[in-house]
Amino acid sequence: MEVVKGMDLVIHLAAKVGGIGYNQKYPAELFRDNILMGVNMIEAARRASVKKFVQIGTVCAYPKFAKIPFREEELWDGYPEETNAPYGIAKKALLVMSQAYRTQYGMNIIYLLPVNLYGPRDNFDPQSSHVIPALIRRYVEATASNIPQVTLWGTGNASREFLYVKDAAEGILLAAERYDEPEPVNLGFGNEIRIKELAAMIAKDTGFKGKTLWDPSKPDGQPRRCLDTTKAYEKFGFRATTDLPMGLKETIKWYTDNVNSTVTPS
Repeated sequence: MEVVKGMDLVIHLAAKVGGIGYNQKYPAELFRDNILMGVNMIEAARRASVKKFVQIGTVCAYPKFAKIPFREEELWDGYPEETNAPYGIAKKALLVMSQAYRTQYGMNIIYLLPVNLYGPRDNFDPQSSHVIPALIRRYVEATASNIPQVTLWGTGNASREFLYVKDAAEGILLAAERYDEPEPVNLGFGNEIRIKELAAMIAKDTGFKGKTLWDPSKPDGQPRRCLDTTKAYEKFGFRATTDLPMGLKETIKWYTDNVNSTVTPS
């Protein structure tokens, strides 16, 4: 309780996360650690009489074959994609807890569902990074080492939607200021891109001149991800403004300026 004592607002962003391979390797830890972090923080905030609590969920909570675009009302219409289900379900359980605490204790707690995030200061560790930082690192290192080809997981046909970190921060703060309802709200940009097209963009922006190969023996993960962002705009005026080309350039620049010079090619 001491960690939140005396606070008017708590935004719970902490999570244990990773890409597809990390999710496959550590499903138990991802379920246990994420659900315990959320449960303990919400209960501590209740005991400390925190005035408002913002719980951050995940797009991974949506059903594997959710209709496009994902709408908040359809969050419970199926089981999440298998490789990230333990993480997604742990986070979704915190929505149930949030609504239960609102009902029983009158706690002002809201729940947000951000899509895949990226940007400067992302996790570029090849063992646990998500797709954008992983691709940036692979292509930058391949270019620096004159490696003629890069092999990536899956078919490249899956699609993802991405939200730049600064936009995500703005959306969270707007929700904290203006939204006080029990229903979850999506945070996203509102369109999707195939991983093949994303890889081509990053290869071009990092100066990679070689060939990209795909390993279909590795999983693609969820087939498609794209959020309906209508509610975020209607409820608290959030609309993302950083498009993917600009966000990628900013992220690549940060990586090459701050990280690339200190890592050894893997």
